[in-house]
Amino acid sequence: MGRVMVLGSLNVDLVTRVERHPSPGETLLGEGLDRLAGGKGANQAVAAAAAGADVLMVGCVGDDGGGAAYLERLRHNGIDVSRVRTLKGAASGHALIAVDDRGENSIIVIPGANGLLDATEIAAVDELGPGDVLLLQLEVPLPIVCGAARRAAHLGARVVINTAPYAALPADVIALGDPVVANEHEMVALAESGAEPASLLVTFGANGVTWDGETVPAHRVDPLAVRDTTGAGDAFCGALAAALAAGADRATSLDAALAAGAAAVQHPGAQPDPAL
Repeated sequence: MGRVMVLGSLNVDLVTRVERHPSPGETLLGEGLDRLAGGKGANQAVAAAAAGADVLMVGCVGDDGGGAAYLERLRHNGIDVSRVRTLKGAASGHALIAVDDRGENSIIVIPGANGLLDATEIAAVDELGPGDVLLLQLEVPLPIVCGAARRAAHLGARVVINTAPYAALPADVIALGDPVVANEHEMVALAESGAEPASLLVTFGANGVTWDGETVPAHRVDPLAVRDTTGAGDAFCGALAAALAAGADRATSLDAALAAGAAAVQHPGAQPDPAL
């Protein structure tokens, strides 16, 4: 059984609830303010660990209370944080999230320490080898994502690239994704970029997924049970990486990922019990 290394962001999410999202220039009142664990990288690491994987997190936090609390949380979840650097004088990444009465969210991300990853994080990939999975997203500097993907592939590890939030990657990096995971909007942008994944997995929310053209329906969730869509895609990616690292076939890996995504929309926050 291989390991899952997640190189990515760790964010402190500040979340409020609104009846509906404001129009441009409009002010609405929010209800409550929670400090929750988030960031696409750490979300996916927690999901992979929950799915039974041996997980190593790679990234950066600031030397503030949010960063310290986050590292302790990840340790409590069984995640190796020895490759997460605490940067003196930097603030941890934050995200400002509004969730409406339908469970839909809008998010503003403030990178903080997530924008300061460097060659140290690329070097961490040297711990990987055949059978391991490197899981990447795009909330950290793209040169680090590209360097890590190329190094992991050279070492024989499987590279899974989640193109969120979307940014154009070099064609050779996209070609390393096995698979590249994109939602329907990111798929369009990816197609327009001209880069061609060797393997493409597209998620359509409640309408299921396609992997290299093969369609699989989503796990059904009662609309009344949907509480918050924040982090559903991250839960999907983390569980997918865990299954692939365990040697599961495509059908089994997809089923595990779809189950994790369906479960994620039924709890508030990007992770289960996410309070920091």
